[in-house]
Amino acid sequence: MSHASVLIEKDILAYLDQHENKDLLRFLTCGSVDDGKSTLIGRLLFDSKLIFEDHLAALHKDNERQGNAGEALDLALLVDGLASEREQGITIDVAYRYFSTDKRKFIIADCPGHEQYTRNMATGASTCDLAVVMIDARKGVLTQSRRHSFIVSLLGLKHVVVAINKMDLVEFSEERFNEIRAEYQKLADQLGLEDVYYVPISALNGDNVVNRSEHTPWYHGETLMTILEQVELRKDQNVEDFRFPVQFVNRPNLDFRGYCGTVASGVVHKGDELAVLPSGKTSRVKGIHTYEGEIPRAWPGDAVTITLEDEIDISRGDLLVHANQKPAMGQRFAAHVVWMNEKALVPGREYGIKIGTKVTGCFVNKVLEEVDVNTLARNTNVASGLELNAIGLCDVELSEPVVVEDYQAHPGTGAFILIDRLTNVTVAAGMVAQALDGADEAPKREYTEAERNLNRFIRENYPEWGCKAV
Repeated sequence: MSHASVLIEKDILAYLDQHENKDLLRFLTCGSVDDGKSTLIGRLLFDSKLIFEDHLAALHKDNERQGNAGEALDLALLVDGLASEREQGITIDVAYRYFSTDKRKFIIADCPGHEQYTRNMATGASTCDLAVVMIDARKGVLTQSRRHSFIVSLLGLKHVVVAINKMDLVEFSEERFNEIRAEYQKLADQLGLEDVYYVPISALNGDNVVNRSEHTPWYHGETLMTILEQVELRKDQNVEDFRFPVQFVNRPNLDFRGYCGTVASGVVHKGDELAVLPSGKTSRVKGIHTYEGEIPRAWPGDAVTITLEDEIDISRGDLLVHANQKPAMGQRFAAHVVWMNEKALVPGREYGIKIGTKVTGCFVNKVLEEVDVNTLARNTNVASGLELNAIGLCDVELSEPVVVEDYQAHPGTGAFILIDRLTNVTVAAGMVAQALDGADEAPKREYTEAERNLNRFIRENYPEWGCKAV
């Protein structure tokens, strides 16, 4: 393996401790079909020497029967495990792979490129920190590239690597690379994507994936692996606003009552005064416990059990926050909804909603606007509900008050899923945009500079759409 160490032979516990405390980067590969997403992941693992010998032997056998890379080794078979995926040479479901290097641990989500599996891509992206957008150097920025980039921006991913693949098929042309870079940068500006990297690669041959390519002397940036190892994630965490959704009440004996969950944001210390929502009761932190023992503080992502000095009625679905930083409660909000069910959304129908750890009922009053993910145009005249893979801004009303927070600022508490109450099937994923309590209609939308630029671009280039100025 690439991070082989003498510690493995001398002190295995020290080796495990060394790598257990490294940063973790969750990222996904997305883009249009046949752009080389699965091949790229296979190449990352292969060139990093992170494939075990038995897996490599099985890969060679599978390559003889189902390989789609000609005489070369089809590295996509490492990721595409379903029989239908191997037969068709496409990715259908999200495939996850774990690996680590000397500098960082990684979890990769390989997302499907086909339009009909857009919901799978949105699911895979929901837990990621970075997106690798694959673009075929021969085809440039396609509709699905735009669709996936829009979902990436909607889910609040702050880092994007544009991997311009199959450069070997365009003779590693610097001119072609610059053309695609300029085209995608326009899209990135429209979507408000700020931290964007561009890398010319050949996933099949390994150019600029792990090792720098001699075929691109004009490229002075880092390889894809180097970017993944060095991208800064600490600034992405919200360490100011403490949010702790209670998942489970731990009561092993009469002398212990703890509240289990994962810190969604912020930092909590022993002795901090906390408030319980929705009740508003307050108490101080008596202790913060983990499997390995008590700790003085907990950070975002830490799974802990919190004990309080006072006996307070707290149950699953409640939210612990700092007493001096209570967020607003509400029963109605506007939210971006990604519809994931074959049956269309029905406005006025009751659905179950799970927001954080809170489960309750809700109504989707109306679809305020539907986004055309192909053109990024917004349609405010939506007569019916949302169809499969559609994305829209919806007016959602809950049966009881919950903490309402903007997803972009608080992804841990601003995300939710909608559940069909008859079948118990998850039908949609959503991100809170703004509170609507006390309003008969949705307030006038505040548009970002990127959205105004997009509006201007559409009006100038596509007047037939009848897009109004904002």
